[in-house]
Amino acid sequence: MDNKEFRVLIKYCFLKGKNTVEAKTWLDPEFPNTAPGKSTIKDCYSKFTDYPYLTEETRSRSDIAGGHIVCLVYYSY
Repeated sequence: MDNKEFRVLIKYCFLKGKNTVEAKTWLDPEFPNTAPGKSTIKDCYSKFTDYPYLTEETRSRSDIAGGHIVCLVYYSY
């Protein structure tokens, strides 16, 4: 599965009120060989907490940088 798609699933868990352990527990059985690691999930959760506009309806994409998902936001005016 693409990292963009994992970011969407992590965002879904965040919005549903799941903590990082619950998100990891939910992703592991569904994607045993490709699920993101604990640190990747924690990084995304911290970005969602620190930058609340990342959870709004904006056009976004995720890139890999140094083995972690980097959440970037592009605004359309």
